[in-house]
Amino acid sequence: MGATEAIVLKNVRPRRARRGAGAPRGTRIKDSRGDRVFVVGAYILLAVFLLVVLLPLLNIVASSLSSAQAVSSGKVLFWPVDFTLRGYELALQNDGILRGFRNSIFYTVVGTLVSVAGTVAVAYPLSRTQLFGRRFLIGFVILTMLFTGGVIPTYLVVQSLGMLDTVWSMLLPNAIGVWQVIIAMVFFRTSIPEELHEAAQLDGASELRVLWRIVLPLSGPMLAVIALMYAIGQWNSYFDALLYLRNADLQPLQLVLRSLLILNDQGSGNIAEQLERRELRDLLRYSTVVIATVPMMIVYPFVAKHFNKGVMVGAVKG
Repeated sequence: MGATEAIVLKNVRPRRARRGAGAPRGTRIKDSRGDRVFVVGAYILLAVFLLVVLLPLLNIVASSLSSAQAVSSGKVLFWPVDFTLRGYELALQNDGILRGFRNSIFYTVVGTLVSVAGTVAVAYPLSRTQLFGRRFLIGFVILTMLFTGGVIPTYLVVQSLGMLDTVWSMLLPNAIGVWQVIIAMVFFRTSIPEELHEAAQLDGASELRVLWRIVLPLSGPMLAVIALMYAIGQWNSYFDALLYLRNADLQPLQLVLRSLLILNDQGSGNIAEQLERRELRDLLRYSTVVIATVPMMIVYPFVAKHFNKGVMVGAVKG
């Protein structure tokens, strides 16, 4: 090795070490003061958001586990006072709550299946470049995000189709979301290699068979994301039920919860009986809120691993 090469190597190696390419294992680039301030500010802001969400939830859970007298007198803050399960006993003995809970589970499960199937049926053809008029159809779909028919025209359509006071009024009017269609379309377009389609077509597979055998098995993260979106929307939906359902046997849990939170019928009886019913009603409200929240909290951990992957669909590719 000549003297010139030795000088070049001597000048290059320290630069690599400074950039981190040849730095020893265990070392890292020191953050600047601005970066540290930004990270601290981000953590403080996230902590504030966490407290805003967590503290009301703790208050509701603590109230549902406290005595009716403690809840009515306002003694409960973030920890149960006079621990009891009386509120949950009342909820499980209430026919309206149990019926609404069953209806909500049905609407959530069946509605999510219908919505995911409809979303895939719309998004997959739009992701194929061979589709005639694809750009026009995509624009037409996106246009519905800006302009909708409104509440009254939608109600008239549901009425003319004979879906009032039926389960279909909770499943079909808002079955397909445009945002979910866009997520699925971008995923199909950017994450499924075109070579798989070409290979399957050379083997004589139809588009439907390609979708069922190849595309859907590779779309688990995306399907989990849109399924969770639809499930949360169905579980928390009460406005559609308020508009379209008059039969109490078909109403979901959210309408039952709404009636418990809003209606304040004192009923008959002496003052002591009215006060006792009021205290029990307040306790029942908190217990019903917890019951209405728990199912989604149980479902989320099972789809969280797919959600973390699918939420970034289209962010890198495309």
